[in-house]
Amino acid sequence: MLVEPTNLSGVVVITPSRFGDHRGFFSESYNQAKLAEVGIDLTFVQDNHSLSDTVGTVRGLHFQAPPKAQDKLVRCGKGRLFDVAVDIRKGSPTFGQSFGIELSFENGKQLLVPAGFAHGFVTREAGTEIIYKCSNDYAPETEGALLWNDPSLCIDWGVDDASAVLSDKDKIAPRLVELDSPFTFDEGTT
Repeated sequence: MLVEPTNLSGVVVITPSRFGDHRGFFSESYNQAKLAEVGIDLTFVQDNHSLSDTVGTVRGLHFQAPPKAQDKLVRCGKGRLFDVAVDIRKGSPTFGQSFGIELSFENGKQLLVPAGFAHGFVTREAGTEIIYKCSNDYAPETEGALLWNDPSLCIDWGVDDASAVLSDKDKIAPRLVELDSPFTFDEGTT
């Protein structure tokens, strides 16, 4: 398993090993003990699986506020997507900065998005599936969102505003400057 840091403290790219032959491959996509050995000591309580039929489907940027904040371990089960994490921790030296990476069935990469970050993605192939683990249960009363195309975030989604497929909720999410983030940066943690 390869674990790579990003420009955002706590956001890491994880690439599990794949062992293949003429039949295909085997990959251990999650191993709590191996992740703990590299300092990622999280307990996941929920798995989510989402299908997006259309290229250019944008979901996000979403988060859950404390006390139901979620760490997420995200991977692509089928197809290809561009996955994004945005630091929304007040007082963080990287507040408002983002990290994005292509996750695909082929590359097997995963993105760890800690609590305190908004998360979203855009599909790059029809029939794309995203699978992610969450460290807390879904709690709709704690849901929050950030506008996916807020110009201050400088995220190149690879899709223009007119062709993006969005939920009604995501179309009206607040911009970063309007967001009263429930997260505060603690220098002693990620």
